[in-house]
Amino acid sequence: MKRICAVVLILGMVFSVFAGGGKDAANTDGRPTIRLITDATGVDDKSFNAAAWRGILSYYGDTWDKQTQRGKLYNVMTCQTQDRYVPVLRQASDEGPSLICVTGFTFADALTEVADMYPNQKYMIVDVDWVTKPNVMQFTFSEHEGSYLVGVAAALRAVADGIKNPKFGFIGGIPGETITKFEMGYIQGIRSVIPNAEIVDYYANDWGKPELAKVQAKNWYDSGVYAIYSAAGGTGNGTIAQAKEYRNMGRNVWAIGVDSDQYEEGIYTAGKSAVLTSMLKRVEAATMYALNAVQDKTFAPVVIDLNLASDGVGFSEKNAELGADIIVKVNAVKRDIVSKKIHVYATYKDALAAGAVPAGLGAKDN
Repeated sequence: MKRICAVVLILGMVFSVFAGGGKDAANTDGRPTIRLITDATGVDDKSFNAAAWRGILSYYGDTWDKQTQRGKLYNVMTCQTQDRYVPVLRQASDEGPSLICVTGFTFADALTEVADMYPNQKYMIVDVDWVTKPNVMQFTFSEHEGSYLVGVAAALRAVADGIKNPKFGFIGGIPGETITKFEMGYIQGIRSVIPNAEIVDYYANDWGKPELAKVQAKNWYDSGVYAIYSAAGGTGNGTIAQAKEYRNMGRNVWAIGVDSDQYEEGIYTAGKSAVLTSMLKRVEAATMYALNAVQDKTFAPVVIDLNLASDGVGFSEKNAELGADIIVKVNAVKRDIVSKKIHVYATYKDALAAGAVPAGLGAKDN
């Protein structure tokens, strides 16, 4: 399968208008139609799925508060359990939109099965590069690169705050190759600033249980953990909730957001957020890219890599408490990654072999 490294700012692409395919694509609007299929956390997870949904809204000229084309040109279908993946995918395929989008590697097996049943239906999947079907476009992200930046930011903030021997936490959803990239980058970023920083990690094995992250975050903050980065979908909202409570009490602890800019979710009083920064994984770029490909008839079974150089990942500068000087330093690190002066290991195996991360973590490479 052909792999394409996106080296342009996909969010800035200009879309031309052509007719899409699929049964329900024959609409007077002239644009392709799409169904987004998510796990149980839905598009209100304020993170991963929300980013994919934003891309769809933007493509059709809608906003979160004004979804005028929903039910006409686009819609979302939510699977409450994984055993619903195949039936929901088949239902959507029977409806025949121009494009069907699934978000996350947990959909890979279901999509592999259903794609063969509907050879004329176009599909896209995010966070997967192994569904090698002629009707599937795949998107991957260099999460380790963006996560390195937020690790650097958190460590620099701890140093600026004068924290002695700061500890840092990572909360993952379901362990696997993708979430490992988040953790590896984060730890390498921290240790580029504080070489012997203590790291703790925890995997909730669920994308939609914020209560698990909240309990773990409380325990860690109480034990002296300074900042916690969660790559766990809706589960990670529990980390933000606990950080908000403690910062409102005057505790100097931080949450780090993921996928979307979660600054707003961390607001605990006027002008103050418990989210120090967020690793921006621009999933909206993937949905917009695929819709454009359908529209201009260039859709193909390729793997699109969205990295730091293509603005596929990044970090949020919104929180003033991060500090202008730290933002300057993190952007300098970003340039060094793009120029390949800094190499960020994506797998636990490679990062461990290089001595860049500690042993005994819960991360898995597959």
